[in-house]
Parts: sequence; structure tokens; C-alpha cells
Amino acid sequence: MNFDEKDDYYAVNFEGLDCAEIEIEAKEFDNCTFTKCDFSEAHFKKCKFIECDFVNCNLSLAKVEYSRFADVTFRNSKLIGIDWTTVAWSNLVKEAPVRFHQSIVNDCSFYGLCLQELVLEECKAHGVDFREGDFTGSNFTFTDLSGCLFGNCRLVGVDFSGAVNYGIDVYQNDIKGAKFSRFEALRLLDSLEVELVD
Repeated sequence: MNFDEKDDYYAVNFEGLDCAEIEIEAKEFDNCTFTKCDFSEAHFKKCKFIECDFVNCNLSLAKVEYSRFADVTFRNSKLIGIDWTTVAWSNLVKEAPVRFHQSIVNDCSFYGLCLQELVLEECKAHGVDFREGDFTGSNFTFTDLSGCLFGNCRLVGVDFSGAVNYGIDVYQNDIKGAKFSRFEALRLLDSLEVELVD
């Protein structure tokens, strides 16, 4: 597939594309499904993704500078090391326009973003930077949050049911109404500097 062609608009399904390290600029993808495509280290610049699905794709270390996302879902995909702060997020819609299901999102950055109702379900999310973000009403169920950074976050009503390995300081984050699994919630006591005894 040669995205250097004059065609700037795509409304088709793609399967098995090998687009590693390719640069794609100012293209619009509307209602497209990408299946088993390799976009590792690709550079999406000023692209638009509208109602698209990525299934079993590799987007590790991809750059998404000034691109826009609207109702985009990633399933069983690898999205390691993506800086989501470079996306051209809409100021009008606070609800997160992206969803992640059973995907690997290690070492990504969502620093300072307002992505309410973000879905990060059954994912491996090691070392992700959520600091200074607003994730009100999000779904982080059954996600492994090892080494994630939560600082000055708005986590009101976030569902952490089944999530594991998180470290959230109750003094530095707003967790009002958040849901936690009973035993895993003991991690919240770490910030209280209390001693648990049997």
C-alpha cells in the first residue's frame, strides 16, 4: 500500500499491511478496519482516524503528531512507547475518543490529558504516565498497571475492578467514587504509611 499517492481519503478495510517506519501525512481514514497490520515506528502526521478499528496490529513507537482520533478502538494490539500528548485532541469533547481492549500499552504517555471515560480494559499497561490527567469515569478493569505514574490525577468514578499492581497515593489523587477490588485495594494503604497486622 502506497500512502504517498494523491488519494487523501480512505474508507476501506486493510489487512496484513507492512508499513513499519513509513510516514503518512494528512490522510483521513473513515470507518476503516486495520487487521494484522504493522505500523511500528510509523509516523502519522496530521492524519484523521474516524470510527476505525485496529485488530491484532503493531503500532509500537509510532508517532501520532497532530493527528485526530474519533471513536477509535484498538483490540489485541501493541502500542508500546506512544506519546499520546502529541495528538490534536478536541477541546469540545471530553469523552475519550480512543479505547483499548486486551492490548499492550507499555511506556505510553497520557500526561496532562483530559480523557474522561477512557477504556483500558484487560490491558498490559506497564510504566504508563497518567500524571496531571483527568480520567473521570474511565474503565481500567483487569489491567496490569505495574509502574504507572499517578500524580495529581482526577480518577473520580474510575473502575479499577480486577486491575492489579497499581500505586496510587490517596493524598495526591482524587479517587472519589472509584471502584477497587477488595484485596488489591490494600495497595492504597501504602500512601497512608500504616502497618497491617493479621
